[in-house]
Amino acid sequence: MVVLTSLALLVANAAVVLGDTTARGSKAACTQFSLSHLPDVSLVAATYFPAHARVDITNLLSRINTTDLPAFCRVELKITTNATAGSFANTEVWLPDDWNGRTLTIGNGGLGGGVLVSDLGGVALPQGFAGISTNTGHNSTAVDGSWGGPHNDNAIVDFGWRAVHLSVLAGKEITSQYYRKAAKRSYYIGCSTGQLKEIQLFPDSFDGIVVGSPANWMSHLQPWSVHMSLNVLPETSSRFITPDMWVNVIGPEVMKQCDALDGLTDGIINDPRACSFRPETLTCRPAQNTSTCLTGDQISALHRIFADYYEADQSYVFGGYYPGGEAAYASGLVGNPPFALPADWFRFFVLNDTQFTQEQYNASLIQIGEQIDPGQADAINPNLTAFAAAPHYGKVLHYVGWADQLISPGNSLHYYETVHEFTQANSSLEIDDFYRLFTVPGMNHWCGGQAANSFGGVTQPAPLSDDPQHNILSAMVRWVEEGVAPSTIVGVKYKNDSKENGVEFTRPLCKYPSMVRFRGGNPNSASSFFCA
Repeated sequence: MVVLTSLALLVANAAVVLGDTTARGSKAACTQFSLSHLPDVSLVAATYFPAHARVDITNLLSRINTTDLPAFCRVELKITTNATAGSFANTEVWLPDDWNGRTLTIGNGGLGGGVLVSDLGGVALPQGFAGISTNTGHNSTAVDGSWGGPHNDNAIVDFGWRAVHLSVLAGKEITSQYYRKAAKRSYYIGCSTGQLKEIQLFPDSFDGIVVGSPANWMSHLQPWSVHMSLNVLPETSSRFITPDMWVNVIGPEVMKQCDALDGLTDGIINDPRACSFRPETLTCRPAQNTSTCLTGDQISALHRIFADYYEADQSYVFGGYYPGGEAAYASGLVGNPPFALPADWFRFFVLNDTQFTQEQYNASLIQIGEQIDPGQADAINPNLTAFAAAPHYGKVLHYVGWADQLISPGNSLHYYETVHEFTQANSSLEIDDFYRLFTVPGMNHWCGGQAANSFGGVTQPAPLSDDPQHNILSAMVRWVEEGVAPSTIVGVKYKNDSKENGVEFTRPLCKYPSMVRFRGGNPNSASSFFCA
């Protein structure tokens, strides 16, 4: 693509667009800012916000309303993604006065289309990064896929990879022009969609990426999501499990059987793979109130829900749920109404059939989705050597909650292990030197759950500290720039998940395959645990 080549050259040869008398990172720099020689990118607005000004911005995907931000310049861009089709992406670059010399691209979630203003303001700016985020070429909520069709393939390609890539290139160049100095490093942080594809296609884009529970296998994730739902629906069936039963019947029995396996009874299962949950213990006795026990059909459904999904020919599709997240599962994929995103993916991305319902699902749709690979969004290439090897030496920090209710934690383990296998079979690289996976006991998708769920990831409450021990992004910066790789990250659980309410407990997050173990002492302190 000509536009990619042009932008890449501009990043390497930044133009000076402001006079020497204009200070960098200031109101004057912002209000006088204009673009120089940036093809297919137009400046929509440059707005300066003094420190502690009211920043109140809302779109379909994200919102921020705060007076706590440092001084910055909000640059809004329109990036042409396909001139022939007339498609474009809305992208923003937030440029702090007190810049740390680095760019940070923020990833999106679900099928959503919107600049993640909450994380530009909550993650990038407070730590001094020039933040970059895009609506990926459309405007929508995270679960609405109607923008993708029928037959809106160009928008789907923008979503799959193109809008993010062009935004990274443009964002770096905007940063260079604004500060009159190229960024010394480029980082990425995100959870769910839009993460691993960039380093697989364009290994020079980032020096380090922080990825949470990636939706990198869309052609398998969405069939699995429908499969999970059909394990219990319709609601009138004998296999349906109510939200109350998940929370008050199944959840307590899971904890009764497995909570103490890690040495501490605390409502958290540190390694749910060690939990051989037996739902048969909840079988209804004659004349028992069926809201307090399980029927045979419900027990069979649970076995399928907690198992990997294989099709009849024994081909692996996706991982399952893990014991320990029952409080969130009914609001994930096994409740009613069903999670809307998977059916929209089939309707508008794969089949172009607006009348499709998940009851029409069958295994043949897995192969159709694989063959189409809408937007080339599947990011399952295990070959990261161009990113990780000399001369680039890129790094990956990957985290996933064991109680993820939207994407099986097994997907994260599966991708990590495929990279491990490929790396060992085809190179002299050691995976630990460039890719580390951290599991978070009890954490749901992105955040939440009975877990040490705040450690610097997107959408999370602020970490206990921004030092590398408590902030995974800071740990990434130190790994890339100082060569110090993290072996643990200390997460914090705030009371009611609000920092203002104070700390409930802290826990170490362990580098896979190690798991956290209780050594004794104060169970609310990370120092009472170790990784083994």
